[in-house]
This record gives sequence, structure tokens and C-alpha cells, in this order.
Amino acid sequence: MYLADRSAPAGAKTAPQTAPDGGPVRSPAVASAVLALGTVSLITDVSSEMVTAVLPLYLVAGLGLSPLGFGALDGVYNGVSALVQLTGGHLADRVRNHKLIAGIGYGLSALCKPLLLLAHSLGPVGVVLALERTGKGLRTAPRDALISLSTPAGLQGRAFGVHRAMDTTGALLGPLAAFFILNTAVGGYDAVFGVSACVAVLGVVVLMLFVPSGAGPGPAGPAGPAAVDPGAVQPGSPESGAPKPAPKPTAVNLREAAALLRLPRLRALALCAALLGLTTVSDAFLYLLLQDRTGIREQWFPLLPLGTAAVFLLLAVPAGALADRVGRRTVFLAGHALLLAGYGLLLWAPHWPALPYLVLVLHGLFYAATDGVLPAAVAATVPPKLRATGIALVGTGQALARFGCSLAFGAVWTLWGAVPALAAAAAGLCCCAAVAGFVLRPAAPDTAPEPARHP
Repeated sequence: MYLADRSAPAGAKTAPQTAPDGGPVRSPAVASAVLALGTVSLITDVSSEMVTAVLPLYLVAGLGLSPLGFGALDGVYNGVSALVQLTGGHLADRVRNHKLIAGIGYGLSALCKPLLLLAHSLGPVGVVLALERTGKGLRTAPRDALISLSTPAGLQGRAFGVHRAMDTTGALLGPLAAFFILNTAVGGYDAVFGVSACVAVLGVVVLMLFVPSGAGPGPAGPAGPAAVDPGAVQPGSPESGAPKPAPKPTAVNLREAAALLRLPRLRALALCAALLGLTTVSDAFLYLLLQDRTGIREQWFPLLPLGTAAVFLLLAVPAGALADRVGRRTVFLAGHALLLAGYGLLLWAPHWPALPYLVLVLHGLFYAATDGVLPAAVAATVPPKLRATGIALVGTGQALARFGCSLAFGAVWTLWGAVPALAAAAAGLCCCAAVAGFVLRPAAPDTAPEPARHP
């Protein structure tokens, strides 16, 4: 039911497991909605990662930003989407149309890509990036809600792993495209931004044509009773015994959304995601650190995200399936331990020839063990009616914490250097992981039957 659970609530395992002929039911293939959303994310990530791969170098080497200035801009890049994510999640639940809100988000991000061709100073670039991240914030929670509502409770980790693997395929192709465009096209960065805009439009078209719009929450959804069962805490939902196959869901209001914060397990998830986010150095800073510590030449810089993306792509599905089997808490905390190992290598082994490869492998392992596991855990904690809102609550806290980390990391790097900044992040991550391990410890065995013993 949350990060400490093995997979799904106990009730989920009591769902029918036999076919009409008496044989066992084989797990269905990944839902078509998940595959369609994965395709949209793949195309959109090609577009986004083309920009992301060259942006740190463009801002620091091209526009001459200091690490502090880059930290502020990187914080805006991540912080704006965090603030908007909560709005996007609540709107999707309120209007009962997750695809519509996700489409608006994808469309806004696509419209912002060509504007980078006109922005050549810090102010305009900051505004364009803020608008682009607004689109990302709007689409993230509705998209993840669509994935969870299309998947049985016990297979959430695998479904998110499949989506993240497809998404990461785009993250793998985007830097490659940026690398070849920078080295072959006239116009350098402007050529990258122009091609990125065209690819982003294609992603919006695929969303409109192929993603089903009827995967909304409710008992008739693909997850069946297992998706409605966890915790039996469903603010504003009709009585659980209603026999009607597809009751008309009521609109979600702010009071019901706020009531999610009274769920102890959701609060634990939100707290731990925020704590760990405070000490998670952004990808852009990690790649700048690799270049600073190893002397990687500038023309190879856009290829650094490929190492992370390749490992993530290979292991996202196995990590999600492992989390469904052995426990989300274990896999989630192991991912942060791997990230801590990467920080340690950067601090103490800068002259190893294999250092860039080892750090990028650990970085990819970190994402494989955490990026899909966290929303899967949230999806098992909140009722379907408020699925997007619950995912947005946790995601917003995590992203705001990472926004603060970018600002602090950039400031410490500017004042005292890269090594003290990374050492502080590593020490903080070690402490926060220990706190998260305690907070997310397995719940007492029989919490669900308690109301029956004390009517």
C-alpha cells in the first residue's frame, strides 16, 4: 500500500485468479494506454533531452553564467514544474479528464521550444524555460494517473517501469540527436532548438490520436476491485457496497484533495520524497561535476546523459517488477544508496579512467530504482478518484526540494568550490536516507482489520 509494502494490498490478492475454464489467469500484457503514453513520452523526451543535453554548456560556456546563476536557472527549470504539478493533478481529477490536462501540458511545452530560438540572454531564457516546465508540471500527474488507473494494483511497478523504459529511450535518443546536430548542422544550438520543436509537435499529435480518453477512475476501470481496496479510505466516494457497475463519479473538490494529507502513509511518502530530494544533485550539475573532475572535452558533453539513460532503459522494467515482489521500500532506498556511491566516487576517485562510466551507471541505477517506484507506491495509497492529486502532492514536494538543492548546491559551488558542495550533498543524502528508512519501515501487520475489532 505504500513504499514498505511488498506489492499491493492484501485485498488485491483475493481478486479472481482463475479463468472460466478453471485454469490460472495469466497476467495481461501491458495495457494499451500505458504503451500509447510511453510512445508519447518517448517522442517528447527526444525533444526535451535534445535541449537538456546542450543547455548546461549553452548557458555556462555560451552565455557565461556562473555556477550560482546556473543553479538559479536550473532551480527555476525544476521548481516551476513542481508548483504547477499540484494544479495539474487536481484539475485532472476535478474535470474527470486526465488526457485533456495532459494534452494541454504537452502542447504548452511544444509551443515553448521554438521560442528558445529567440532567447539569447538569461532573462528571456529563464521565462521560456519556466513556461516549458509549466507544461511539464501540468502533464506529469495526469499521465501517471492514467498509467495507474489502467493497471491492476499488483502490477503497478511493472507498468511504470515499462513507461519509464520507453520514456528513457527518448532520453537516450535526444542527446545523440543533439550531438550529431551540433557537429553537422549550421547554426549549432539554434539548429538543436528548431529540430526539438518539430519533434515535440509530433508527440502532441500521437497523444491526441492514440491515447484513450476513457481511462478514468472508478470501479469499472481496468484495475478492478483491487485498485479501490487499499486502506478503504476514499474521501467523498460512494458507499463501497454499491453494486452498480459504473456509477457516475462526483466532481472532486479542494476539501477532498486536502483530506489526502490526513492519510498517514501518504504523508510518510511525501516527507521522505522531500527529504531525499533536498540532497539529490540535479542531473545537469552531476554532468558538470563529471566534466570538472575528469576534464571531458566540450564536444562530448552532450553524450554524458546517454550513460544514465542507457542503464535506466535496461533496468527500469526489472526494477519495477522487483519492487512489486520484494517491496518498494527496499528498492527505493537501495536506489538512493547507489546514488550516494556515485557521489563518493566523484569525491575520492577523480583520476580513475573508468570514473565517468561508473558514475553514469550508478546514476542510471538510481533512476531505475526510484523514478517509477515512487508513483507506483503513491498509486497504491490513494483512491482512484484522487489518483492524480495524490501523485501530484508527493511529486510537488520532491520537486520543490530538488529546486532548493539546486539553489544551495550552486551557491556552495560558487563560494567554496565543487568538492565542498558535493561533500555536503553526500553527507546530507546519507542522513536523509537513514531517516527515510525509519519512516518507511513496514507497518504493523494487521492494521486493516482493526476497525472490525473496534466498531
